[in-house]
Amino acid sequence: MSPRLKPPPFLSSMSGPISEAKATANPLHPRTARSNTITISPMVFKRFTCTVLLPLSLSALGSSALLAQRGGQPPQASPATGTPAKPAEIKLEPLSPDKSVAQTISVHGKTLHYTATVGTIKLTAPDGHPTGEVVFTSYILDGDHTNRPVLFAFNGGPGAASGYLNFGAVGPKHVIFGNAGNSPSDPPTLTDNPGTWLDFTDEVFLDPIGTGYSRSLVDEAESRKLFYGPTQDVEYLSTVIYKWLTKNERMPSKKYLLGESYGGYRGPRITHYLQADLGVGVNGLFLVSPYLNPSFGDGNLSPVPWMITLPAITAAHLENEGKLTPEAMKDVIAYDEGEYASTLIKGPSDPAATNAMIQHVTEMTGLDPEFVKHSGGRLETRAFLREIHRENGTIGSVYDSNVTDPDPFPYSSFQQSGDPILESGKATITEAMVNFVTVTVGWKSEARYDLLSSEVGNLWDRQNRETERGSVPDLREAIAADPKLHVVVFHGWNDLSCPFMGSILTQNELPPTLAKQVSIHEFPGGHMFYTRPTNSDELHHLAEQTVASH
Repeated sequence: MSPRLKPPPFLSSMSGPISEAKATANPLHPRTARSNTITISPMVFKRFTCTVLLPLSLSALGSSALLAQRGGQPPQASPATGTPAKPAEIKLEPLSPDKSVAQTISVHGKTLHYTATVGTIKLTAPDGHPTGEVVFTSYILDGDHTNRPVLFAFNGGPGAASGYLNFGAVGPKHVIFGNAGNSPSDPPTLTDNPGTWLDFTDEVFLDPIGTGYSRSLVDEAESRKLFYGPTQDVEYLSTVIYKWLTKNERMPSKKYLLGESYGGYRGPRITHYLQADLGVGVNGLFLVSPYLNPSFGDGNLSPVPWMITLPAITAAHLENEGKLTPEAMKDVIAYDEGEYASTLIKGPSDPAATNAMIQHVTEMTGLDPEFVKHSGGRLETRAFLREIHRENGTIGSVYDSNVTDPDPFPYSSFQQSGDPILESGKATITEAMVNFVTVTVGWKSEARYDLLSSEVGNLWDRQNRETERGSVPDLREAIAADPKLHVVVFHGWNDLSCPFMGSILTQNELPPTLAKQVSIHEFPGGHMFYTRPTNSDELHHLAEQTVASH
């Protein structure tokens, strides 16, 4: 049994029951439990931390700068006793009241009338004083909600707001970003999203504390304890979901969660916490490019870290060659799990096998033979991203290595610039979201909308063993407790930040009775494969099918 999380202090002021205790147009294929398994060796967490949707170079903000951003002061020692005084409540301008606007879109030949709302869920301590405010954006179809499902969506980081999933994937409005040729100066034009999930579920997009317009109302030390760590993050976001359901009288609705990247880590833990601690059932869990399992071992001792990256690197090469198909990827995965893994386990004790492996990896990836030889067939992500595009003077994105930018420091031995996808998309999404919230909806705020918060990244508790543990134990317990709960995992083949093979190996390790409740679907593209229009229809179909049947 995994350690049970404590009920969060925010629930003290709440009512309600709380438990104690095509290379075709869409070359996709679902993956079910597989018979071949692999033993996972002891983990080294830092080797495969998923970096998506967190700035790759966090600015080194000093504590005074952080406090100035928060509007707070550090707790001062009492002159009489020398003991720290109780942190003072942070006084900030109040956020606007919830604001709604009626909207209409045309999707799949149907006209949808819905209400877009920007609002706030307030968090409080046991003594009733406010601790934080989580800002949400919801889209609710007009009419009777009795049989209407509701989806709660969050991105990752930690430190990312939900703008990526909202305007890039499943919200009713869409802005173009994240693909080759996109730039920060592209106009933030919102259009109707043909891939929205609004036609089969209402949607609520949550911005964790410190992202979007959401904010802490306590000082830095208290914020760390309440919000900026893996356990407290799960607790308060679960509380926000509980409060939204009660506030909107939607507790009887079918409920679904959608998490991307680190949001894929959050998803199983929030599902389990809602089930076991707050007494709220979840019908389905959608994980987009999830960071699930850090337990993949030391690359000096285990083949698993290299097994995870090789198929993604190969997929990028196949796409450039016009040969990326499900059949081709099946062959790649079979080699990866078989001969490649066994050769790495043997190490240099079998030179003939090693040389054959290096030759095969060279052919699979299209890389320079000397580069593959010097790496021993073990392809390190950052080295690969510089090597593959070096002759063109460009650098590839860790989220999709085929999306590139000119390398401003081509003679450096390491990458000094930001990631091409994050750099090109941040301004477009931020501008679109600010205009939508403050002008279209009319929820006024002069505060900064923070799509990717370096402050959250700096304050986050990265030493917490809960992160190293991963969320697979919670995934196991959640689906074991509810045989009707289905988990759908989506990956882009080219993603090197959270490679799809990590989820395949994780599913391989599940007991057969649990593995049948998890399906994996792979798409052409990278971490944000949903930005490719050719993937939209199939993603919509798979999600709609899941909601209809679970």
